[in-house]
Amino acid sequence: MLDSWQSLNLRNDLKKAIEFYETAIESNENIVENYHYLGLALLLSEQEEEAQMVWLLGLENATPDKSYDQKLGKILEDEANYQEKLNNHFSAWIIRHHLRQVCPLDFNNLVQIVYLSLHLKLLTSETLSELDFLGLLETESKLEINDNIILQLSQNVLTSEIPFDESIEFTSRLIPYIKDIQVCLETLIYVAERSNFERAQQIINQLCLVISPQSLTAKGCLTQMLSENGYHQEAIQLARSLPKSDNLSDQVVSYQLLLGTIMQAAEPWQEIESIYAEYQLVLDKLVAESPKDLPSLTQSFLCCSYFFSAYLNDIPKVAHPKQNQALKLFQENICYSKPELVEKFQPNLQSKHNHKQLKIGYISNCLRKHSVGWLARSLIQHHDRDSFEIYGYFPWFQQNDFLQQWYASQMHKSFRGDIDYWGDHTIMADEIYKDEIDILIDLDSLTVSNTCSLMSLKPAPVQVTWLGWDASGLPAIDYYIADPYVLPEDAQEYYSEKIWRLPNTYLGIDGFESSLANIERSELGIPNDAIIYFSSQQSRKRHPETVRSQMKIIKQVPNSYFLIKGLAGNNNVQDLFYSHAEAEGVEFDRLRFLPTTNSEAEHRANLAIADVVLDTYPYNGATTTMEVLWMGIPMVTRVGEQFVSRNGYTMMMNAGITEGIAWNASEYVEWGVRFGKEPLLRQEVSWKLRRSRQTSPLWNGRQFAKEMEKAYTQMWEIYNG
Repeated sequence: MLDSWQSLNLRNDLKKAIEFYETAIESNENIVENYHYLGLALLLSEQEEEAQMVWLLGLENATPDKSYDQKLGKILEDEANYQEKLNNHFSAWIIRHHLRQVCPLDFNNLVQIVYLSLHLKLLTSETLSELDFLGLLETESKLEINDNIILQLSQNVLTSEIPFDESIEFTSRLIPYIKDIQVCLETLIYVAERSNFERAQQIINQLCLVISPQSLTAKGCLTQMLSENGYHQEAIQLARSLPKSDNLSDQVVSYQLLLGTIMQAAEPWQEIESIYAEYQLVLDKLVAESPKDLPSLTQSFLCCSYFFSAYLNDIPKVAHPKQNQALKLFQENICYSKPELVEKFQPNLQSKHNHKQLKIGYISNCLRKHSVGWLARSLIQHHDRDSFEIYGYFPWFQQNDFLQQWYASQMHKSFRGDIDYWGDHTIMADEIYKDEIDILIDLDSLTVSNTCSLMSLKPAPVQVTWLGWDASGLPAIDYYIADPYVLPEDAQEYYSEKIWRLPNTYLGIDGFESSLANIERSELGIPNDAIIYFSSQQSRKRHPETVRSQMKIIKQVPNSYFLIKGLAGNNNVQDLFYSHAEAEGVEFDRLRFLPTTNSEAEHRANLAIADVVLDTYPYNGATTTMEVLWMGIPMVTRVGEQFVSRNGYTMMMNAGITEGIAWNASEYVEWGVRFGKEPLLRQEVSWKLRRSRQTSPLWNGRQFAKEMEKAYTQMWEIYNG
């Protein structure tokens, strides 16, 4: 009968199905499967009472054993799964409720009812009570339930609209039935990381730390959340109290957490440098030992082990080789833990896809309201769809982010990793492999461990890093996109990736939207004839050496003020500036500290108040620099050796501006003072910048897209020999 249900495609013609099985029953009333499928057809036709009557009639004609319910249960289970694949959630929900009557001890079916209720926004406290999960677990000792089913139930409940206190209580009573505590912790933390701050705290404090009071994973997650939400002193206190361990793996995690919190809070740089030096010794030892079975937590921290060095110094010839070794160890651990995928993807590296259009995949957590999201728009918009098929892979998709929705709409296909996939990068890697992507573009580099893990598995024949950060050093990456300026000429000596230099700029856009300014000089108590210097960066970019140079500029330019935006939410940044202002003899009243704005468009409009923008070093601005140049405001940037200290340089060169480019601290001060004292110089640079909107490759997204596409084509030709 199953063959009839499928081969005759009866589920798509329910009237025909009903007639077919009624006739079959009239011919032989002893074949019970006919009753099963007739009842199913009636159920899908919204005739529930009739369906139940048919199943009871079939039971009367069945052999008196348990096989009737088992067979009916299997048919209903298969159909529910089929309807779920079609996203017919309501039909699947109805079927599973009837399956529950047939197989009341089917725990997995009850979990799926919760999952479907969540999708249909029907999940309530009453639903959970009626399904009686806890009663079933407590009384049915013979139930064989694996951890994944209970974890899925916990995850569904914690992300539902049920009162959160009830969700926490329900989950806490499920946890004793989970055998693998580490997997339980990882799942709960995954949910916490995607919840609002208050809920996340409850999950960690009331669930994770109850299960494992000394869990480095749970405490580390809470530390990061506190820091990201402005509770800097609480985060630092928690980071300092992390469990002490002789294990190098745990030490790497603890040091990174402490570094992250104190840098975000702009603690004294002497302490930061001291802790970083200790951290380097531990990291070097771990890399030298090269263990292949590191815990997943350590793997994720090993991925971004050299993230902080770019803020502290500018010595890529030393840092990059070490970074390459750390990322090599990271990749070895990922591949060691997923040998089946490595083996599966290996043939892909020798295959020669023969697509009519070159398949380009973009993967990033940041194709949303984020710097990467704002800067990648023009490339995606101007792609030649006749020659290229564009795919988007979003490890975590935010439904309420309009920019991420726009990116998804621009793709030939978009794969959205969300709560259904539990953040499993291997699922997305397999999807990339099945899509037969020719060239996979990574926009996260080493800043997102899940993306780095996926790239390590090499699901695409050619893999490229662009835009998101400096090159990661991951062996699985073939190319790194740069330009003539953003990396020194000898950079290839210490980069593991092949540097692919575009002819003009590694980044080109069509411009930025802006709104109306909402700050004025009078509101800030600044005279109309004053010179306003401006800087907008996060606190960890405020290197003391640069702050010192900025105070020297303010000191030498009479009637000048400095607006500083992007604070850590405490007094540490102000104290840093005040201490250097005092050392240089600058009155505190000439410094103004501004809060962040409500939107990017508002921030750009407010740039109009500035006469001169002062960039940071050794970590330059990127999106902020592009915004400043687009708004036509003179800028001073200091050029270094590493990628992040050359963004201002390449952007200004491509905008046709050399005024303001400094090669050392003294030149930085000289340009800052000149801009403050020479209004004609400011006017000339501003005029050049506004004119560059029509002439610069920096503001020509269509041309940039063509240059990227040419690079992709050449990369593919090289791969195919």
